[in-house]
Amino acid sequence: MLTYLHVKNLALIEEEEISFKDGLNVMTGETGAGKSIILGALSLALGQKADKSHLRNENEDAVVEAVFTVDNEEQKEKLKELAIETYDDEVILTRKITEGRATAKINGETVPAPKMKEVGDLFLDVYGQNEHAVLLKKARHLNLLDEYDRDRILPLKEETKKCYEEYKKLFEELEKENKDESERAREISFLEHEIEEISSAALKENEDEETEERYRFLQNGRKIFESLSEVYNLTSDENAAGQLGRAMMSLSRVSDLSKELTDLYASLSDAEGILSDFNRAASDYMQSLTFDEREFRETEERLDLINTLKTKYGRTIEEINSSLAEKEKRLDELNNFDAYLLKLKSDTKTAEDKLNAAADSLSAARKEAAVRLSKEMITALSDLNFLDVRFEMDFKELPSPSANGKDDAEFLISTNVGAPLLPLKDIASGGELSRIMLALKTVIAKRDDKNTLVFDEIDAGISGRTAQAVSEKLSAVAKAHQVICISHLPQIASMADEHFLIEKSVQDGQTVSMIHPLSEEERNEELARMLGGAEITDAVRENAKEMRRLAKERKKEL
Repeated sequence: MLTYLHVKNLALIEEEEISFKDGLNVMTGETGAGKSIILGALSLALGQKADKSHLRNENEDAVVEAVFTVDNEEQKEKLKELAIETYDDEVILTRKITEGRATAKINGETVPAPKMKEVGDLFLDVYGQNEHAVLLKKARHLNLLDEYDRDRILPLKEETKKCYEEYKKLFEELEKENKDESERAREISFLEHEIEEISSAALKENEDEETEERYRFLQNGRKIFESLSEVYNLTSDENAAGQLGRAMMSLSRVSDLSKELTDLYASLSDAEGILSDFNRAASDYMQSLTFDEREFRETEERLDLINTLKTKYGRTIEEINSSLAEKEKRLDELNNFDAYLLKLKSDTKTAEDKLNAAADSLSAARKEAAVRLSKEMITALSDLNFLDVRFEMDFKELPSPSANGKDDAEFLISTNVGAPLLPLKDIASGGELSRIMLALKTVIAKRDDKNTLVFDEIDAGISGRTAQAVSEKLSAVAKAHQVICISHLPQIASMADEHFLIEKSVQDGQTVSMIHPLSEEERNEELARMLGGAEITDAVRENAKEMRRLAKERKKEL
């Protein structure tokens, strides 16, 4: 779960630290106080795109740091798959934004922002304002169903995708082969030319490197000879060797007078021997150096041929030979075209049958899951003050399977007795869509290993008894998951396990947003503000205390 959030120099926030608790965490405040900035900061910590417009003070860095406690073994395994280690069962996500760039770190190590998003997705499910519009998009309904029963459905989806890609590859190959005889004849002629070009070169392993080395040597033969001649002259009898000989003769006259002089004479004698050996070797090597114009031209032509083949068929000799094998295989297919085409049709049909079987299995699993999802949704919607509700998923079959199977599905709902089941987009209002999405999130959360659910104004468009029902549903979900909720309804705030107030004030001529947890007395005062608006009377305060007392009793019942 999310235990700590540090925000610095971001939008209206100068610097704030928030310690979240288990259960239901509710954030309230006046409109425009900066409630959604907290959610925005959290989104940045999870890898959302950032730019310098987020900076409160352009001369300072903005920092967002989120600390998650990991007590779920499945999450730990998934983190290991992403090469992320936990330290004391914690993972720290840090985002720093400067005027020029943004950096992302996990446990102090710099990572790409997409990886930070992958890690964040293991912990959080964020439901922002207007996300209920997802329900108006029929194409998203199937994804929600797949998420509901992902342990069973996702492996079937992967298998279907794999089968589809194999079928598509073979189908496209079969389509490509539907060409006339003259076109095949042209391809055969071209392949024969390419095969002859590569085969006649008779390339050997590592020949390119050896030929290039020999070519460089031959190309620089004169330079080598001139340099070595100069060295030989400098070390010959007329120069270094002669000087060394005279030095030995001079030293020999006194070398027997002390051990030290004897040792010096021996060292000088060794040097003379080494220099003499070097001169003989250099002389022999120079005598062996001959520039053969014919060999140079042949080497140059061979290197040109190898490089030409590399340009056309592969960057290395290994790739060129691999290309030759593919072309020989293709030529054999075209020379025996009828047998090849018959096998290709058979393979395509087999792949199509496998795809259909995989799509059937996926569809069966989805339909079975849809029945369970619908039952759970009816219960969840009833808890959210949908009194006479029916909920189903309608399936139609696509003309042919895709990588996502063969299902075309959407949610249907009826909210009144006797009313027909219709698509959500045709009957649901904004407030109803918020509750339907909340029901979906809570139903899916039962099967989810994510610890934290974040709701930004899930209560938009609702009030009264419905608001109470939503507050109770959030409190019930918070028994199994940490819930962070930005709200403007006192019914929800009264059910909070931890209540935070976000306030806006002016400091040093600048507007800042601040957030802090409320004591029990402060909670009652904030509830009174939410209930009473501009004027908070004693009656409103008493009403707030009563609401809080009833909320505590209801939480015990839940």
